[in-house]
Amino acid sequence: MNTTAEVLPESALREAVDLLVGLVEAAGALIIFVGAVWAFGRFLLTMVRGAGPDRRFNRIRLTLGRFLALGLEFQLAGDVLRTAVAPSFTEIGQLAAIAAIRTALNFFLSREIAAERAEIERERRKDADGSRAPAEPV
Repeated sequence: MNTTAEVLPESALREAVDLLVGLVEAAGALIIFVGAVWAFGRFLLTMVRGAGPDRRFNRIRLTLGRFLALGLEFQLAGDVLRTAVAPSFTEIGQLAAIAAIRTALNFFLSREIAAERAEIERERRKDADGSRAPAEPV
């Protein structure tokens, strides 16, 4: 006597997971696309205004980096979901390789974001200290 009841047959579960994977990966791609369009728009606006290479570019890069990091997390989530239903050893190996590559990309991107954030903070403090400089005696 078989006491295990199948809620969904494996083929139906695979189809449902494939749909979810597509949605999650599309969300990740959309996040990256929106970030790239936003950054390009801000870059063009900065160039039209005639601004030189200053902290505005760092802020644009920082925001783009955040979009990229978030988009990569969604892409990784899609990869994990893809292997959720009866994965083969090949699929597990591919997931491990993809996860390692995306994790490394995210790690270096996070370091770049932290460096940009620190540079912006240093510039902000420098500007604040410069504006509070005591006036010279007359």
